[in-house]
Amino acid sequence: MSVASVTRNVVKKVLAIEQSEGAGARVRRSIGSMNLRNLTPFLMLDHFHVSQGAGFPDHPHRGQATVTYMLEGSSRHEDSAGHNGTIETGGVQWMCAGRGIIHAEMPVHARGVPEPRGLQLWIDLPKEFKMVEPSYQELGPQEIPSAYPEGQDGPVQIKVISGKSHGVESPVRPLGGCWYFHVIFKKPATIFQDIPAGWTSFLYTLKGSVKVGSEPTVHEPFNTLVLSSKETESGVTLTATEANTEVVVISGQPLDQTVFQYGPFVMTTREEIQKTLIDYQMGMNGFEKAHSWQSEIGKQ
Repeated sequence: MSVASVTRNVVKKVLAIEQSEGAGARVRRSIGSMNLRNLTPFLMLDHFHVSQGAGFPDHPHRGQATVTYMLEGSSRHEDSAGHNGTIETGGVQWMCAGRGIIHAEMPVHARGVPEPRGLQLWIDLPKEFKMVEPSYQELGPQEIPSAYPEGQDGPVQIKVISGKSHGVESPVRPLGGCWYFHVIFKKPATIFQDIPAGWTSFLYTLKGSVKVGSEPTVHEPFNTLVLSSKETESGVTLTATEANTEVVVISGQPLDQTVFQYGPFVMTTREEIQKTLIDYQMGMNGFEKAHSWQSEIGKQ
């Protein structure tokens, strides 16, 4: 079978333009912007840069998972379910908000340490999992396994944040199904990455330049590239056209459900959103600590 018959190609390209978010944060948002509103199961993708004095103090979530992957620097996390820690460069935090959680995300600023930069992805939860108990997985950079399609001395490293790549599997077990890879090309090369048939898939270009599938177009940094999703397409071919090219590849099982979102709350009907607001205001059904819990890192 030829590569052209199995590889996915780009069907939409969205440049993530940097903008201000809150006090001191800069964000490139693609998914969740007006140019790319709906991409089930994905709700939002932010490429963030947090300067001194900025951060995201205590705030609630319900009905989605948030995945924070640090590219540079580090960020501290604390939540109302008792989890806390520091996500270091190359580490990931995978938080399933489920029925309700309050958390804070605050950057670490120290002399000689890069300012925090990373990716935050919001993933919709299947409706049957919307009201599960919240859960949390954090992997340090040494705990994320890597695949080397051409051996450890080869030109390509694939950090397997979730899912499977070239015989390597991540320990992360997300609800609903999501594969997440950070592909690092040390020099020009071509790889093929398997992706489950029919799943919604996209790339986000971080550095360098890359060609996708059988197309000649060269894609530069900060673009989200939505891929085709035919059942006959078993994966995607990536060709780096220069050294030090980096791309993330993300794929998720599409959900046949309506999205009703009110800020950090994501449900499937307007009535569920109204009930969520009441639960939060009244401190019940997952938000029992909404008015009593305060993070330590959010006070600083």
